[in-house]
Amino acid sequence: MTLDQLRIFLAVAERRHVTRAAQALGLTQSAVSAAIAALEAQHGVRLFDRVGRGIELSEEGRSFVPAARAVLAQAETARLLLQDLAQQTRGSLRIFASQSVASYWLPARLVALRERHPGIEVTLNVGNSRQAAAAVQEGAADLGFVEGELPPSALRQQVVARDELVLIMGTSHPLAKHPGFGASEYRALRWVMREPGSGTRSVFEAHLAGLGLRPADLEVVLELPSNEAVIAAVAGSGAAAMISGRAVGPGRVPGLAVRAVDWGPRPSRPFAVLSHPERHRTRAVAAMLAIMDEMRDPARAGEA
Repeated sequence: MTLDQLRIFLAVAERRHVTRAAQALGLTQSAVSAAIAALEAQHGVRLFDRVGRGIELSEEGRSFVPAARAVLAQAETARLLLQDLAQQTRGSLRIFASQSVASYWLPARLVALRERHPGIEVTLNVGNSRQAAAAVQEGAADLGFVEGELPPSALRQQVVARDELVLIMGTSHPLAKHPGFGASEYRALRWVMREPGSGTRSVFEAHLAGLGLRPADLEVVLELPSNEAVIAAVAGSGAAAMISGRAVGPGRVPGLAVRAVDWGPRPSRPFAVLSHPERHRTRAVAAMLAIMDEMRDPARAGEA
């Protein structure tokens, strides 16, 4: 069994398609098929079921995925350690960030890192907070950036900024200038919400709980996977949403009314960076953390 075979196995497993995996890896389809066949033959196990013209993970293949990922994560850690021994701040830095952090807070820090350490190659993946935490836990990311509170875990967490949700709706909405909101007004609104697992969603649900409400008590017309999609949906309809104030600064979206919450506790949340306490902290990681410390957000509030 080789690391290349494991990489090929995971590429096919994630895409459920030999040709797409080959394209992603820069290999020929025959080379990918041969690597899978060799891995299966070496260990006397069937990792994929060929169903018609498609391919699906077998039960054995599904069981093997976590172990394959763990081995590749350990190999990447070893590679980074050797790279780090060169006594230069270079190498690679894998970041997984939630959408609000990636869109409105992280870019300036990445530019500063690039200007100071051009030898560091940064890879950025964007998803939601739950996915970012999982990537750090599994070794697929060196640093994860999340918004809101996460379930307790062994990951190291450091708060780097704070964010506040605001209520948005079209300027022509009958409640756009309403003096205050409570449970009855929330029930009367049609809502667009972020998807479960996002930091925005978890903070909004906590805000609702403070009003004695649950998402099931609201008329939710859409759940969308990005801030931009939520903003576009609200701007073009009679719906409302709670979203990061960083995404809808004053005048940024024409025709959109933005209301800071002044009818109850403000729905705020931390932005935090996650790292794994048992993995080697490379110079690239240390350089990124140093940049963040120098460019402290004015709204930063302590560490966790």
